[in-house]
Amino acid sequence: MRALVRSERAAASLRELPPAQRPEIAQVDWSNAEALARAGAGASDWVHLVGILKQTKSSRYLDAHERPATALAEAATLAGARRVVAVSILGAEPSATNACLASKGRADQALLAGKTPATVLRVPMVLGPGELGAAALLAQATAKVSFLVRGGATLEQPIDRRDLLHALLLALDAPVERMALDLAGPESLSHRALVEQIAALLGRRPRILPLPLALARALAFGFERISAEPPLTRAMLGVLEHDDCIDPRPAARRLGLELTPLARTLDWTFLEAETP
Repeated sequence: MRALVRSERAAASLRELPPAQRPEIAQVDWSNAEALARAGAGASDWVHLVGILKQTKSSRYLDAHERPATALAEAATLAGARRVVAVSILGAEPSATNACLASKGRADQALLAGKTPATVLRVPMVLGPGELGAAALLAQATAKVSFLVRGGATLEQPIDRRDLLHALLLALDAPVERMALDLAGPESLSHRALVEQIAALLGRRPRILPLPLALARALAFGFERISAEPPLTRAMLGVLEHDDCIDPRPAARRLGLELTPLARTLDWTFLEAETP
């Protein structure tokens, strides 16, 4: 297994893995097709995990999504790869009004249009120990007072990290073909209900207060104006407020994947992970 990373920081984090899990590491410019082809030479199956949720002055959607995807599609052809499997965001479409979802949609389109067949898995929030989404939910569920945008009305359909990893492996073993699959967990529920389930699991009862969407957008706009690395942007807020409510069964059947029930995912993420 070979990991192509862009920064020394990413390379250093991989070197901390146990020897049995540590991949061969190559540091490369993700927008350079020839460099990617050289670094990936000899690998028949390529997995693309590049993407950002928040755009800043130093990290743009164009440089994180479209350019790497375009370069990867060309590099896979140059290197004679058999297939590409990529992870994208549920709701990603070139025609999306949200800048992040539109950018990711164009990146998916570039991969699917490449000469090397690509499988794109569009997924929602991923839950598991250490995941960013899990950390945010834990903070909301354990706070005395938790402010949720629109009172937590957004629909969430989180997928278990183990299911996503299994889906990637199944996609790599499936017959080679071009396809984009919308995959999510088996249950869609409001953000508020999700926070309340986690709180009950941990024996907490936070007071949940609604934060108007207009105010959240104004705060995000203010952060964008005063900070080079804003904690929240309007595009990021739009992705977080995107309703995820799909039937995941067609994609799961196509892959041969059995989805983990949400209750089991929450136990693993918030209880079992804390057990010594």
